Amino acid sequence: MSQHQNNLDLLNDLIAKARQKGADAADAVLVQGVSLSLSQRLGQPENLERAEGQDLGLRVFIGKRQAIVSSADFKADALDELAQRCVDMARVVPEDPFCGLADTDQLATEFPDVDGYDPYEPDEQTLISWATAAEDAARAVEGVTNSEGAEASWSRNDVAIAASNGLAHAYSSSGCSLSASVLAGTGTQMERDYDYTSAVYAEDLEDFALVGRRAGEKAVKRLNPRRVASQQVPVVYSTRVSQSLLGHLNGAINGNSIARGTSFLKDKMGQTIFNPDISIVDDPHRKRGLRSKPIDGEGLANKKREIVKDGVLQSWILDLRSARQLGLESTAHAARGVGSPPSPSVTNFYMEAGKHSLEELIGDIKQGFYVTELIGMGVNGVTGDYSRGAAGFWIENGEIAFPVSELTIAGNLKDMFLNLTPADDLEFRYGTNAPSLRIEGLTVAGSSA
Repeated sequence: MSQHQNNLDLLNDLIAKARQKGADAADAVLVQGVSLSLSQRLGQPENLERAEGQDLGLRVFIGKRQAIVSSADFKADALDELAQRCVDMARVVPEDPFCGLADTDQLATEFPDVDGYDPYEPDEQTLISWATAAEDAARAVEGVTNSEGAEASWSRNDVAIAASNGLAHAYSSSGCSLSASVLAGTGTQMERDYDYTSAVYAEDLEDFALVGRRAGEKAVKRLNPRRVASQQVPVVYSTRVSQSLLGHLNGAINGNSIARGTSFLKDKMGQTIFNPDISIVDDPHRKRGLRSKPIDGEGLANKKREIVKDGVLQSWILDLRSARQLGLESTAHAARGVGSPPSPSVTNFYMEAGKHSLEELIGDIKQGFYVTELIGMGVNGVTGDYSRGAAGFWIENGEIAFPVSELTIAGNLKDMFLNLTPADDLEFRYGTNAPSLRIEGLTVAGSSA
């Protein structure tokens, strides 16, 4: 019998225990994981860790009351105690009129292959070779004077989810990553930068030496930053930071924020919030996607959705609970861990590429700011007010002129979204991805002179 089936049998037995002890309904999730990680600095391994663990979470319902208990102990007597404790808790917690499992006819009947599991497992020496290749290439860049090190990692997770409504599904996922971080310059004039690559399949990682070389080159380019006077200019977000704007959009259209009325987009469904050339997609079935999964965390069939189409907001990000609060249908965006109830969450979330190259976006800017690093989280989700520390490069007459630091970008996300132009350089490097983005008329606050 496969490990997946063993895990499902264990969950179904646990759910049956909970029902016998008085639960009206129950669901459970189990995660087994193994990971291997290595860090090294100046060619010497500093830390090598292998971790293996397993956890499960049980959620029970008594009427409109729910409780959740998690455990790493899978022995029969421990699970019997877990079920009893969870039922006892559910009897005394306040009612939640919107909680509950999916109806049986809502459950997924097909489970797409998202190609999210790589059977290859690197050993310690392999991770050392990855990190060494990256760090050596970074340190070889002229101007690099020190290293913060390189890190390589691999992980695998086996996930099982079952419920008393008939849900029973298990799948595996994997991932690996490599990063390098180095310093350029000397004394008080040192600058740091990094680069990294991550993928589901090890064979899809970028060339390790290339990652290191980019880290070194980025650090050197940041040397001798200047300050600039406060002014209103076009701001261009590099692909390394542009996805943060989609992160703010995700927070603003999350069902929990909409249900609470705490989002600056709460009244914008069906309205234009971006320019008409922009479409934003969430695709849980993207092959080898970093956040791909065959179903959502409540067993519903998920699918590729255009969240924004031709600039118009088409959909909230909903799980069952937030959908019930809003009188809508779930968009199958539930995600959950072993110790918490489901909540709405995007998967592979991205803005489609635009029509212009990055050079074209920058080419007609007389004075502007090209952002490569953002600092802090000064965003008000209720009003959309935006203020974040930033560093990068100053643009003069359509070209990158010199590095700048200690700047603040300020605006309002509603205006920023409407005045945003994407480049054609979309890459799928993160869970959330966007091409380079140009935004008109932001306030860049620097020195007073």
